[in-house]
Amino acid sequence: MKEFEVEIVETSARRVVIKARNKEEACKIVRVAYESSEIVLGAEDFVCADFKTTVADEPKTKL
Repeated sequence: MKEFEVEIVETSARRVVIKARNKEEACKIVRVAYESSEIVLGAEDFVCADFKTTVADEPKTKL
């Protein structure tokens, strides 16, 4: 039997309403809140899952 490696990639998303002077500032405020764990995505934010299967002994592609 062959061995296979299956990669599971989950996507989560949440829209956050924020007051800011412009969209760059809004993005920065939300990014800082996310990076400091003030915003934590959970199961309720789940959008989809993708599965990618490769033969385990295939070389990995480096980017």
